[in-house]
Amino acid sequence: AGCEGGSRRRSWGLLVTAGIGGTLVALYAVVTPFVTPALRKVCLPFVPATSAQIQNVLKMLESRSGSLVDIGSGDGRVVIAAAKRGFKAVGYELNPWLVWYSRYRAWRDGVHQNTRFYISDLWKVSFSRYMNVVVFGVPQMMPQLEKKLEEELECNARVIACRFPFPCWIPDHATGEGIDTVWVYDVKHSRGYERKSLEITPETES
Repeated sequence: AGCEGGSRRRSWGLLVTAGIGGTLVALYAVVTPFVTPALRKVCLPFVPATSAQIQNVLKMLESRSGSLVDIGSGDGRVVIAAAKRGFKAVGYELNPWLVWYSRYRAWRDGVHQNTRFYISDLWKVSFSRYMNVVVFGVPQMMPQLEKKLEEELECNARVIACRFPFPCWIPDHATGEGIDTVWVYDVKHSRGYERKSLEITPETES
């Protein structure tokens, strides 16, 4: 009887161990796609936008119309909020789990017809057709992204940077405090500053 009891305890122990191991594997499979983007150069870390950030973004879009793109759209909350304000809104996100969840949220909130979410590396996408660009970036990527947007966007496009400003562009507006701050850049003004400096340089040298 003693041996039989010990055998049962060992069996239960193996089952519990297997159950814990299976749970950890499943948890790893679910969590890894959310964590690993922070370790990749080409993908933004997922930090959900606060309600204050979203309201600040929407405030800076009040006089705007046309297409909108959120670069590194995460769980889709900015795209969905913009769609509720009448924008045809698109999100680009490298993390497939977040893209699928964004699509579900858009369907749940009744704006799936005005939203699109794509699994894509932002460095491989052209943003030339968008009039409104929202960026939740990190400092390391902002110089390269600034150059990319400078080359691709039309002169009447507007760029809204959240959490971190662009290094060279001079913002036209800024609103919010701390991590909720957003900076607004109208591309025509940013290009104007660049042209002005290029025009002045030859005169200085002559």
